Amino acid sequence: MIVPRRVALRSLFALAVTAFTGGALGRIASRPPSGPPAADTRDPHAFDELYRGRRILGFSGSEGEPAALVDGLPLHLMRCADGGYVTPIDHYESCPTPRAAVRAAVDELGTARLSPLAGAHGVPTDPTGGSPRGVHA
Repeated sequence: MIVPRRVALRSLFALAVTAFTGGALGRIASRPPSGPPAADTRDPHAFDELYRGRRILGFSGSEGEPAALVDGLPLHLMRCADGGYVTPIDHYESCPTPRAAVRAAVDELGTARLSPLAGAHGVPTDPTGGSPRGVHA
């Protein structure tokens, strides 16, 4: 029996689509999850909690320095000479741990939103009208 050319081409196309889709789905399934790492007990800077209605997340950055997010926005942490930490939101209080510094920033923010520029180092003011401490009204 002779298979018509159209049927053969349709079968080859279906096989190619199936192979490509299977390969692509296999790569997606084997990828690590995106976003910041989950709290890990081996990470000394790891925390993930709801504090005063805000989700705060801490983890070690690429070079081992602490990194923090408040409601998904980065909050810059700076190391003090006394070994504590401060944030752009509250430069006046040195906190013993990154978690304490992020909590102090949330306390200072109150109900205000965190400025996207609070995660940038060396930015003196927010050009959109927010305060230099990273607070929007």
